[in-house]
Amino acid sequence: MNELIETALQYIESVPPVWRIVLVGVAILLETSVLIGLIVPGETVLLALSTGIDAPLPWVLTIAASIVGALLGESFGFWLGRTFGPRIRVSRVGRWLGDERWQRAELLIQRRGGPAVLISRFLPVLHSLVPLTAGMGGMRYRRFLAWTIPACVIWSTAYVSAAAGASASFRELSSSLHWAGYLFVGVIVVFLLIMWLVKRAVGKVMNRDLDEANAQAAAASADRSTSDAPTGHDGSDAETAGVRG
Repeated sequence: MNELIETALQYIESVPPVWRIVLVGVAILLETSVLIGLIVPGETVLLALSTGIDAPLPWVLTIAASIVGALLGESFGFWLGRTFGPRIRVSRVGRWLGDERWQRAELLIQRRGGPAVLISRFLPVLHSLVPLTAGMGGMRYRRFLAWTIPACVIWSTAYVSAAAGASASFRELSSSLHWAGYLFVGVIVVFLLIMWLVKRAVGKVMNRDLDEANAQAAAASADRSTSDAPTGHDGSDAETAGVRG
């Protein structure tokens, strides 16, 4: 296992640090952009390239590149939503995304407001749709940035630090521990498991919000149907008057 991990790390380290940093920024920009984010594995690219970090400066620059890429991608989505509005949802591309995804993004904005932007950074697909929906809903860009900047900082720092920490530990221990490679893999797996649990917990909250919204909509529809239905009093009185006559 050690030899396999060493080979992989050497391959990543053979890429000049400047190019690794640029690739990180571009990958995250594409990953957070509308539609492209559905097919570009930005998180995977970020984790893989971050294992090549071996000094504080590349660590800082990689995090910075990830943050800038995420901010540019999300700002682009916000601008699209502000410029084209609901037309995007009814377009061919919008219909391809599916009503359920749009409904979840809109509900998250309606229920959570600004914090929805922060939460969405940690959710698949929605991290591309929520900026678009926020722009469509008229959220101020200043408020959008106030929530998305800390989200991007937390997300980028977590991913880069986990990968860089795992590779640094492997480099230090590989010469003395034959199972250092398993430790490297274990650190990455534990981190991904934690992120999965976070996403699952947030997803449960969203599902609860969606169920509540659907229940409220159904109740409101039932109330309207009841209020619009004829009472039957007039007909009954007319029939009674006819019998008496």
